Amino acid sequence: MNIDDIGESPWNLQDALIALMVSTSVSDTQVRTLELLSIDRLVSHLPVFAKYDVDRITLISQTVFDILEDEDGLDALFGLVRVAMPEKFNETAYALCCDVAAADGRLREGELRFLEEIRYVLDIDRLAGAAIERAARARHLKP
Repeated sequence: MNIDDIGESPWNLQDALIALMVSTSVSDTQVRTLELLSIDRLVSHLPVFAKYDVDRITLISQTVFDILEDEDGLDALFGLVRVAMPEKFNETAYALCCDVAAADGRLREGELRFLEEIRYVLDIDRLAGAAIERAARARHLKP
């Protein structure tokens, strides 16, 4: 699926953010409890999700799983996200993904590659990306 094939997105901003967080969690082929708890905590506490219907999380998660089963699924997912999410939220989206990836205290190869892909797709400046990554590491550092 190409971005040009997508007219109006079936998702809103919050759905797109959820989709990116869920896809970050599955990027290493294993969804970890700490990552799911991180998504729940972020949705429960951040202003961008203030009026979000949390019952949609399951629907969006299943949609992400279905999309990613397709050979071109990642491109389709990013296309849906770009249509639904205003550009001013790109850094927010990347920060949320970094928090999910760092939630269990380890960044695996699949997660690192996925974060790199997100940086590219969302056009995250190298310096801004490094700052966001460092902040996520600092928030999830264990004693």
